[in-house]
Amino acid sequence: MSDQGFRYDLMIEEALLGVVRRIMRQAAARGLPGDHHFYITFRTGHPGTDIPTVLLERYPDEMTIVLQYQFWNLEVHDDRFEVMLSFSERRERLVIPFAAVTAFADPSVKFGLTFKASDASPPDDDDAGGESPGEVISLDHFRRKR
Repeated sequence: MSDQGFRYDLMIEEALLGVVRRIMRQAAARGLPGDHHFYITFRTGHPGTDIPTVLLERYPDEMTIVLQYQFWNLEVHDDRFEVMLSFSERRERLVIPFAAVTAFADPSVKFGLTFKASDASPPDDDDAGGESPGEVISLDHFRRKR
């Protein structure tokens, strides 16, 4: 047994990403009810992220997408989600690992979370230290990024 303590920060982060995953699975299966819509910010250079080159050039570090009226073929996997969005009247497929997500919000219910996305694999259970876990955020976070 490790004497370095429990990684509560990583456990909370994983649990909060699980909430996002579950919400997105429901949206993929049933669509978005009422006024619900999602702002999702992610690191574009994170391993496993696959977006068109033109978007990567425009957003080399971070990008925010909106899932509201015009999105297609949302697929949610354990480690990532895939969705088609329209950019300059052209549909493009994006593959975004949940580990790349830095923020998620549903403004219709004033719900938002931030995450400490990392380019590295998650630390072993015995690792100590680390960042603070995800936190509830203000929707102003997304208004500044758009």
